[in-house]
Amino acid sequence: MGATVGFAVFLLLALHAVPAVTDSVKTSRPRITDVAEGVYAIRHPDAPDTFPQGNTTVIVGDREVLVVDSCYLPSSAREDIARIRQWTKKPVRYLVNTHWHYDHTLGNSTYLDAFPGLSIVAQTQTRKQIEGYNPGWFERYPGRREMFRQRLAKGTNDDGKRLSDGEKEELRQAIAGSAAVAAEFGPLAARVRDLTPTLAFDRELDVDLGNRLVQIRFLGRGNTAGDAVIFIPKERILVAGDLVDHPVPYLSGGYPTELAATLEEIERLDPQIIVPGHGDVLRGKAYVVQVLDLVKQVTAQVDAQIHRVGSGSRKLDQVKPAVLEAIDVAAWRRQFAGDDKDNEEFFDDFSLPGLIDAAYAETWPR
Repeated sequence: MGATVGFAVFLLLALHAVPAVTDSVKTSRPRITDVAEGVYAIRHPDAPDTFPQGNTTVIVGDREVLVVDSCYLPSSAREDIARIRQWTKKPVRYLVNTHWHYDHTLGNSTYLDAFPGLSIVAQTQTRKQIEGYNPGWFERYPGRREMFRQRLAKGTNDDGKRLSDGEKEELRQAIAGSAAVAAEFGPLAARVRDLTPTLAFDRELDVDLGNRLVQIRFLGRGNTAGDAVIFIPKERILVAGDLVDHPVPYLSGGYPTELAATLEEIERLDPQIIVPGHGDVLRGKAYVVQVLDLVKQVTAQVDAQIHRVGSGSRKLDQVKPAVLEAIDVAAWRRQFAGDDKDNEEFFDDFSLPGLIDAAYAETWPR
């Protein structure tokens, strides 16, 4: 991926004008983790158009099955369903969407086709956002390839910066892969209602799968307005959605000051295993604490700099460089990215500046 990570993120943002989600490490093949007996985490390869796909978690009880997040491509959801049927003959009774983003929800219809008695579960705000946002994705998608072609022909991004050879190659890959993805999405456009959750909750919902209790909780806003976490108390397994992504967190939008409080609630649950929205399964809470410390430091600095320059919607260009000067960017980069160039670029181009932008947007109107 090299120098193309930040550019891919920019393209995703430009396409649907909302906080995008993208994996901080390119994923080329599925990876399945046996998290515990009857609990599986599936990490999906990126789509042919380079769009990332969120993790899916499968929780099997004595009577029925609960799945968390249905990923982006219907074909990937079908592959997951085939895996589930190899693991168990029990039906999938519940599908939980942790939040509304497309890479976690567009497989909903595929699960409903396979399991007609399925309940699609989401927090109340997430259901509202899926109803509002998903139709627009199918309206905008046909323009994706043309947008990529125009950018490739110009040879520059919107800031006028010349595209690198790696960025041009990623554009070519996205253009080449978009036809296959468009073919998958065509039937979904007519069935967008089938993507919508059928069972909503405000704060909590408990599900007994048969000798396996699953707790579905809204602990507070963070990545979106309706983030749900799924907790299996017996094994202390937490499925976090994009509240936790690894190795570099997705902090380009949402509600950073509220995210800090939500991450503290996750810490209080004392999970021993965490399945992130993107990335590999984590053991213990150390990474959550690391993300929490970054979010707290950056939001505190944004607050301080807004007090210094005065509040206002047009002062980000003063606040942002002051925040970057006040924190030890190199130390934070090392914590999250190590010496991996892709992760360094993702942190520098997407995660950290996005966190500052979001914290500013959240704070200045006070």
